[in-house]
Amino acid sequence: MKVKEIAVGAGVNPDTVRFYTREGLLKPTRNPDNNYQQYDSEDLRRLRFARKARQLGFSLPEIRQILEQADDHHSPCPMVRDVFQQRLVEVEREIAELQQLRSRMTAALSAWQDMPDGTPDGHTICRLIEHWDESLPDNGWKE
Repeated sequence: MKVKEIAVGAGVNPDTVRFYTREGLLKPTRNPDNNYQQYDSEDLRRLRFARKARQLGFSLPEIRQILEQADDHHSPCPMVRDVFQQRLVEVEREIAELQQLRSRMTAALSAWQDMPDGTPDGHTICRLIEHWDESLPDNGWKE
């Protein structure tokens, strides 16, 4: 398969194929007649795997490590579970932080509706930001 053919087969664009080839995850051979890279069914399988792993949030180094373990005939599944559990905890923390940010933003926008615009006068930069939380109850947002 040529770059375009393997890209279509994996549901990615040709640049993705070239990227994973440069990163060493795919190992095409060279066609001696035209020097084009030729991909086989194993490359297609690895490319599809890498795409799914990226969709699940695995990083390129993690995908490389998973493929290396599989290439060495060791099950990467225990490592995949461990990494995934850790990543899920991180994602849940990030979601909680984003929800708190959303609440602060909503509260600020609501408070800003009644606040006058101001011109920087040497004592203030933007009153909206500097004074938005003064009328709000302390919800643990102040740092």
